Amino acid sequence: MWWVVVVVAVVAVLATYLTWTAQRVDRLHDRSASAARSLDAHLLRRAAAAAVLAEDRQAPELYAAARIALDAVPEEREAAENDLTRQLRSVPLSTDEARDDAVIAASRRLGLARQVHNDLAREAHAARRRRLVRVLLLTRRHDRPQFFDIDDPTLTPGAPPISPAPAVAPPPPAGVAG
Repeated sequence: MWWVVVVVAVVAVLATYLTWTAQRVDRLHDRSASAARSLDAHLLRRAAAAAVLAEDRQAPELYAAARIALDAVPEEREAAENDLTRQLRSVPLSTDEARDDAVIAASRRLGLARQVHNDLAREAHAARRRRLVRVLLLTRRHDRPQFFDIDDPTLTPGAPPISPAPAVAPPPPAGVAG
């Protein structure tokens, strides 16, 4: 008779653990999707603030980069955001002006949103790799979270503008041994 109690207890503990694991996987994927939506909103806010700044400063390259970032499809989003970051770094910014301060604040918030999004995506990937989750197909309802890797978008006010780096380093001069 005591073995029936032990079997029922083991089944109850196992069912509780499986339920907890399934809920954790669902929560991680929901939080990751929410962070992706938040990241997208911050990307749009920064690009819009950069477009306003470009119109104010008469900077056509910055305006073009901001428009491309606003209109980018998801597959081209990272490249467009990196280009916008390079263009913003080439413009001197000051916290004394409201438009500059808006771009600086939006860039800081974007950096934080990107970090939160990537951390949650990493946690969701770790949960997906667990053997029990794979065996029981607990992630079949969820898409795999994608990381968003861009240059650090945080801008430093008052720093001298940084010219965009060349895509490829120039070759060394002929006859120079290195």
